[in-house]
Amino acid sequence: MSVNVFDFAMQMEKDGEAYYRDLAAKCSVEGIKNILNLLADDEVGHYNIFKKLKEETPADIAGTAILTNAKNIFAQMREKDKKTEYNFDVSEIELYKKAIEIEKKSEEFYKDKANEMDNPKAKEIFLTIAEDERRHQFLLENMTTFLSRPMTWVEDAEFNRLEDY
Repeated sequence: MSVNVFDFAMQMEKDGEAYYRDLAAKCSVEGIKNILNLLADDEVGHYNIFKKLKEETPADIAGTAILTNAKNIFAQMREKDKKTEYNFDVSEIELYKKAIEIEKKSEEFYKDKANEMDNPKAKEIFLTIAEDERRHQFLLENMTTFLSRPMTWVEDAEFNRLEDY
């Protein structure tokens, strides 16, 4: 018996939520914790959409507003903690990089499955969720850059100083 595409998608979203909630629980920086919880909440929303599709009940999706919300959180962090230096260890940043790869694979999966859909509404929803996953990836990439900058600053500063001479 083959796995229903909706069951598979629901499990992917459930796993994604669990991953982000676990990362949030381990995070000590409130702003980053909030962003991780926003990502988890998006995954719950996707799960519910796939559940409706599986049950053949009306489903609609508008797409995520996560980038706007995250931008506001980063702005609040910058304003509140102007002199705070965030210190994240490499292993934590590697977990965020793993999440980027998961989001890339999810985006590809949903795009592929959208092309297999006979139902135009289901196809539209799969493509919208694929776009949400791309936004998640973009957010995580920017978050990783933001968090890893203190570790690469010395190297970057050396190269920048050489140009000043």
